Amino acid sequence: MTLSNLPDAVDDRPVLTPQARRAIVVVLVGAILAFLDATVVNVALKSLAADLGGTLDSIGWVVTVYLLVQAAVLPVTGWAARRVGAKRLYIAALLLFTLASVVCAAAGTVGALIAARVAQGLGAGVMIPVGQMILVTAAGRQGMARAMVAAGIPMVLTPVIGPTIGGLLLEYAGWQWIFLINAPIGALGLVLAARLLPADDRAEPAGALDVFGLILVSLGMVGVTYGLSEAATRGLTDARVLVTLGGGTVLVALFVVHARRSPNPVLDLGLWRDRFFAAGTVSTFVIGAVTFGAMVLLPLYFQLVRHQDAAHTGLLMAPQGIGAAIAMALSARLYERVGALTSLLGTLVGCLATIPFMLITADTPYWLLGAAMVLRGLGIGLAAMPAMTAALRNLTPSQIIDATPQLTVMQRIGGSIGTAAFLVVLQQHLPADENASVAQGSAFAVTFTWVLAASALAVVPTAALGILERRARRSAE
Repeated sequence: MTLSNLPDAVDDRPVLTPQARRAIVVVLVGAILAFLDATVVNVALKSLAADLGGTLDSIGWVVTVYLLVQAAVLPVTGWAARRVGAKRLYIAALLLFTLASVVCAAAGTVGALIAARVAQGLGAGVMIPVGQMILVTAAGRQGMARAMVAAGIPMVLTPVIGPTIGGLLLEYAGWQWIFLINAPIGALGLVLAARLLPADDRAEPAGALDVFGLILVSLGMVGVTYGLSEAATRGLTDARVLVTLGGGTVLVALFVVHARRSPNPVLDLGLWRDRFFAAGTVSTFVIGAVTFGAMVLLPLYFQLVRHQDAAHTGLLMAPQGIGAAIAMALSARLYERVGALTSLLGTLVGCLATIPFMLITADTPYWLLGAAMVLRGLGIGLAAMPAMTAALRNLTPSQIIDATPQLTVMQRIGGSIGTAAFLVVLQQHLPADENASVAQGSAFAVTFTWVLAASALAVVPTAALGILERRARRSAE
């Protein structure tokens, strides 16, 4: 089955066919690797700097370059999937990621490790959107909700379990195993992809590559991503932040102008004329800002205020992962019953769950934090993937190929903006005295007030999705 052969909903077929279940297994392996690798490395930066003879500033590029390369490659994945076929492209990306992981473990210098992380980021940046294309193709319209929920499991859970896994590997095996652990998992994923994905993965007419548009949007994405990552530590008024963020924004704006005039742009912005896609993508953007932006705050609270190490911080974050896992198990069935209102419900739960963190102090009981995190995890699990599913509901199979990279891009940019904004607010309120735990707790409480405001903002596009869907039902009736 090719990407252009996405089946319409058929009432008498299973919600998830055996082919769709096989695709889920394959794609989950790659998604887990890509998302997990973005989190486990963070806990090893000091060890990497000590062993490879670099400064913390230089070793920070091990994390930064991984994100920048993903941002640069995302826009071209739709064109590449048409050109070579989704299965072949996915296998090539997974192979590149696996081999680069081995090279990362063998790196003897900071420069060699950064170069290997470039290859890793390239593989991860292709695997995620192409994996979503494969899932949607295999599941069809009727099974799309469950397939998208499955695709979202690594996105929601790996930021929670990643620091714990990284801390344990660092303590008992050494930093090399943060990368080497990817090798057997990647090899398993390659075998599963070759055996389980459909064999009739033919390339399709893709047209000439929009090289000028690709340069504009890729460099723009890199500039925006880097500017936002630097803003989280330097502040929004820093000259480097202003130049990179401003320059990236200008390049993205130029791409929008170019795409509207080009007959075959690298990203089809005409999809935004579909109201479901527009509302779903805006919802994905805002939910990404709230989810990933706020996700950095609690680990910092546990480490700065409660003085926990990375491994214990990961364990303390487990309740949020439990809540998200419960919600993910329920969200597909709930979406099949009430549609896009699932995302609105998740957003409202997220708002409610943020209120206890506005009252956080240096001695807030762990059981209370855990209960609030379970509720917050429920909100995250109910909000994210139903919004993406609703965004794709009216699109043709060919349009879905262009839509999945755009959804991923908007989610990433939203997460970067949320992270930068919340960390800037936190830094403005943190006391100079690192031992002033009471004042530090108050700084986190103030920051979570901003998280609640962003969460409330997410209600608008998710409510719009629900209204659009209700009108569509009435028109159909």
